[in-house]
Amino acid sequence: MKIPRRKFLHLAAGAAALPVVSRVARAQAYPTRPVRIIVGFAPGGTSDIVARLIGPWLSERLGQPFIIENRPGAASNIATEAVVRAPADGYTLLVVQASNFVNATLYDKLNYNFIRDIAPVAGVIRYPNVIVVNPSLPINTVPELIAYAKANPGRLNYPSGGSGTTGHMAGELFKMLTGVNIVHVPYRGEALGLTDLLGGQVQVMFGTTTASMEHIKAGKLRALAVTSTSRSEFLPSLPTVGEFVPAYEVSSVQGIAAPKNTPVDIIEKLNKEINAGLADARLKARFADLSAAAFPSSPADFGKFIVDETEKWAKVVKFSGAKPD
Repeated sequence: MKIPRRKFLHLAAGAAALPVVSRVARAQAYPTRPVRIIVGFAPGGTSDIVARLIGPWLSERLGQPFIIENRPGAASNIATEAVVRAPADGYTLLVVQASNFVNATLYDKLNYNFIRDIAPVAGVIRYPNVIVVNPSLPINTVPELIAYAKANPGRLNYPSGGSGTTGHMAGELFKMLTGVNIVHVPYRGEALGLTDLLGGQVQVMFGTTTASMEHIKAGKLRALAVTSTSRSEFLPSLPTVGEFVPAYEVSSVQGIAAPKNTPVDIIEKLNKEINAGLADARLKARFADLSAAAFPSSPADFGKFIVDETEKWAKVVKFSGAKPD
């Protein structure tokens, strides 16, 4: 999948073609009215929580309300389209998540091009998934999981919150890199799949740490490994999947983006204030409650992350043959 990197990143890396005095004056004035932060999922999920943490911080720092607006549906495509169609003036922002990277390939026809039509502002949090199994399964390590799956092809089922979600793609990447045959079972939300994992109806899950942590600590699920490149500070005794499966890495992320052509000085101001929040002890503690780490970045760095993730998941979507629910 060919990604127009330069076109996507020019807002993040380039200078605005405006006089410096004009840029400074506009940046100082912004915002002069309420700003909307659009979330592509229902209230209560991680993306919604992130928006409701960073919104008040920005309100406090910038002196205007940052209003959270939930527009669930179509795996965040409805919310994303609303933002890319909004005026490029900094008053409509999007909570970016992994579904945005996957949807670029998962959906044959979208009314927008995510890479082309958004301007990256900043990362907010990043956290791994974790491979968990029902304790009744005689598996304690990733190598044991691979061996069991190869000895019992098609016998293991793994749930996710739906086609194209991080949990689904994490499972498909695992299949692609190990050659195992495990069966994806999509649910309408991660919590429903987790309930069936606890009940033994499905056997293994590539779940988010935010959803799985309490069950791991209670001994109701057995954790095998985290999916990040390095061990998680929240599950320090667990190895990474990559220690056994080279090149395997999956991270969930939430960040902020704006419509393309949003003035660079406004993006820079938002980026500065978001990064200040990520260094604040109170916000860091709240993110830790989600088993997530702050993900500070420049607009250019966050843009590169988006491009890299979109390229990566395009390969996995094509390998899996996944289709929208």
